[in-house]
Amino acid sequence: MRRPIIFIIVFIIAIVFFFGLGRSGKKNKAVKKAPSGQAAVILEDAKSLIGTQDDQAIEKLNKLVTDFPSAPEAPQALLELADVYASKSDLLTEKDTLKKLLAQYPTSDIAAEAQKKLWDLNVQIIFSPIQTKDSLVYEVVPGDSLYKIAKEYKTNVDLIAKSNNIKGTVIRPGMKLKISKAHYKIDVDKSDQKLVLKNDDEVVKIYDVAVGRDNSTPVGKFKIINRIMDPVWYRTGAIVPAGSPENILGTRWLGLSEPGYGIHGTTDTKPIREQDTQGCIRMMNPEVEELFVIVPVGTEVEITD
Repeated sequence: MRRPIIFIIVFIIAIVFFFGLGRSGKKNKAVKKAPSGQAAVILEDAKSLIGTQDDQAIEKLNKLVTDFPSAPEAPQALLELADVYASKSDLLTEKDTLKKLLAQYPTSDIAAEAQKKLWDLNVQIIFSPIQTKDSLVYEVVPGDSLYKIAKEYKTNVDLIAKSNNIKGTVIRPGMKLKISKAHYKIDVDKSDQKLVLKNDDEVVKIYDVAVGRDNSTPVGKFKIINRIMDPVWYRTGAIVPAGSPENILGTRWLGLSEPGYGIHGTTDTKPIREQDTQGCIRMMNPEVEELFVIVPVGTEVEITD
């Protein structure tokens, strides 16, 4: 009698264990699927709060990234988070958020969008009064001028004016100014037709450029030796004034230490990434105007094949 009873008990335990394991397996599968579903709900909930309850939106977006870092919604949450900080004019936190997105999700579908936002934001911060590790506060003293200050700190008058919201060139003793102490460098890759603006080893922004046809753009290390607004084009047999449709230099000229060569704008409207210049490096006018404000005379320019 004992053997059949023992057999029945073992059989019942086996059945309970089997069905229990089955339910446990289903539960585990459900848990694996849950993060993405929960992350999607949190993301939509957070987005509905943006603009009206930003603090709560920030809390939910941060929670999503912390709790579900591998969910496909995580990079989008960081992009939304960066936009919230942008709307609050917290540009430094916005920058940190975009850098985090690119560091953690470099292959994300939105990485290119985030990268462009970061490049534009870098320039926006440079042009703002926001103090960074690459700037200092200078108090104007009697006898100062923007030119004198720019020369002392090896920067540009127009950058000092732009980053301090100064109209014109008049400054008064006691004014406190943001002064850039960044060490800028320009790398030009002829094969990729890109111009990379760097501050030490950090990429500030990458621009599309055109270079010389028949490999006519020189290779090597040069320096910017002059900066000219609305340059006149001295071509063979003619002088073409600034603003003329025939003046191929556009609105700005950054002359290089290699005679006759420089970085300049254009009057052309076709795509910029071509190998069709006479040897100079050509940019779209709005972009060369942006670069012109940032880089001072003496900036190193390295051109590679």
